[in-house]
Amino acid sequence: MAGDNVTFQQWKNQCLNKCDFSKKGSVDEDISHIVSFINSHDRYFTTSSCSGRIILFDGAWDCQEVQKRNCSWLFVTHQKCHSEDVLTSLEKSVGDGTFKFEPFVLHVQCKQLEDAQLLHTVAVNSGFRNSGITVGKKGKIIMAVRSTHCLEVPVSHKGTVLITDKYLDFLVRVSNQKMEENLKRIERFYESLQTALQPQEPRCSLKEAADKKPVYRRRRKRTKDDSVRDCCQAIKDHNENSEEETDCNLLFLS
Repeated sequence: MAGDNVTFQQWKNQCLNKCDFSKKGSVDEDISHIVSFINSHDRYFTTSSCSGRIILFDGAWDCQEVQKRNCSWLFVTHQKCHSEDVLTSLEKSVGDGTFKFEPFVLHVQCKQLEDAQLLHTVAVNSGFRNSGITVGKKGKIIMAVRSTHCLEVPVSHKGTVLITDKYLDFLVRVSNQKMEENLKRIERFYESLQTALQPQEPRCSLKEAADKKPVYRRRRKRTKDDSVRDCCQAIKDHNENSEEETDCNLLFLS
């Protein structure tokens, strides 16, 4: 167990200290608080992330395979966009242009399988129903936060635009709506994550639990003498009340 703890901490240190080789080179602003929150816990750390983006990229028209590395990025934003900006970028296409919306994605390495299961439950309940858990050959447990509300449309071929301006406006409007929903799910995920990972109160020992039990005092069993005493007291009280009533009546008559 101690060896596993050392290995996980080594993986975490290596991952968080290495350079960010993404195109942007930094964590997206809309999810920076989530990434920091997860990395502050000793049982988790993030390996990659994207808050969601709207992109227009140009691929080679004579290549049948999906190539992400060899494509040319004509337009990209992690916020809502305008049709005019996309159209200006589309005019630069010389290959097969594709307009695409990609939702929030987050990969988290977890210390134990139950840690990944907890994170998976939070993700699914927040709307990211395509989330999943994978276990690598070296024992690395990765929980991926994903959703299915994507959009991918071919918009040019061999540099020739295939769609009208009106249809491009429609695609941008749909993508912006998806981006709004995406940001709502991100905040829902963060709120649920805070609740799930909040510190738990330590369990008390059996001795401490026993000390906290309320003390019950056993009532003394009534005896025959107690009953006689109570009866005499009741008769005495009755006589005193009767004398007071008689005095009041005499005073009234006089």
